[in-house]
Amino acid sequence: MTLVMYVVVIALVTTILFLGIRYFVRAYARYRDSRIITCPGNGEAAIVEVDAVHAALTSAFGQPDVRLQNCARWPLHQSCGQECLVQLDLAPEECLVRGVMMRWYRSKACVYCGKQFEQIQLIDHKPALIGPEGKLFTWRKLVGKDLLTSLTNLKPVCWDCYIAHSFVQEHPDLVTYRPWGEGTNPSQ
Repeated sequence: MTLVMYVVVIALVTTILFLGIRYFVRAYARYRDSRIITCPGNGEAAIVEVDAVHAALTSAFGQPDVRLQNCARWPLHQSCGQECLVQLDLAPEECLVRGVMMRWYRSKACVYCGKQFEQIQLIDHKPALIGPEGKLFTWRKLVGKDLLTSLTNLKPVCWDCYIAHSFVQEHPDLVTYRPWGEGTNPSQ
């Protein structure tokens, strides 16, 4: 083969790989987040996670094969028929947990520092919650049926305060409390 043929083949392979990876990433992003559904088994809300990698890979060959990767009712009811997946087809955006949480955080401020929640980081610095008893936890700790009802009892915590205060709660022996205020010199 000539040099021109090699260049054409390499360009075609590169284009096909680029388009394939782009298609996979878009399909993966569509299925990756946790969702709230109503369990057909008991009629209560539950948080589920779709197997996003499997759905993205199978969508390349036609209709995606959507199956659950995790459910709040598992492992007790892991052998269910996954009839709840129909809800994800009918109203996929309304089922997203992040949408519910973003709307809840929108008009609130952090309990500890008072910082307003303007833009919520969904990938690395997700805000947290604090319960009435003072326990800190992330969104993942909420069970689906508790999410909608317990948001009234919870208060928002920004990511920075969550990291600092959860460290204090988990390792109180490693923390030195200094009660002086900003701008004062402790050696005076």
